[in-house]
Amino acid sequence: MIQSKALFLDRDGVINIDDGYVYKIDEFKFISGIFDFALKFRKAGYKIFVITNQSGIARGYYTVEDFRKVTSFMEKEFLKRGVTISKTYFCPCLPPEECLCRKPNPYMLLQARDEFQIDLENSIFVGDKSSDIEAGNRAGVKSFLFKNSSDFEFILDNSLL
Repeated sequence: MIQSKALFLDRDGVINIDDGYVYKIDEFKFISGIFDFALKFRKAGYKIFVITNQSGIARGYYTVEDFRKVTSFMEKEFLKRGVTISKTYFCPCLPPEECLCRKPNPYMLLQARDEFQIDLENSIFVGDKSSDIEAGNRAGVKSFLFKNSSDFEFILDNSLL
């Protein structure tokens, strides 16, 4: 079976500015450079996935439907720029709940592996929190800690492209 490489992206803080529990389209501000960054990976044959904790759902700040609306908007904005998001995986649980899906557990990455035949060893995860990096490491994915948009070039220079 042929496996695909994947670029896994955390959402808040990597794709969009993390202003805390972003769930409205008019508050969703993309991080400069994210589209070009993702497009380079897509052109190199990577599938693109979003892996995100969304505890605002369990906290009652917004609903799963609110999350799906903003996710649909986000995915369409990527598509307009030539990037297909294969799937967005999310965990609605509260920390420190011990659930299977919440990062730093690697469950969402492993789901993508099983669902899309992903070669985790040759894949990349970009996150802005230590829990993202831990999830990636536990799944066997090369992981990068993202601090600002200048990190996109560093990641490109040090990735598997």
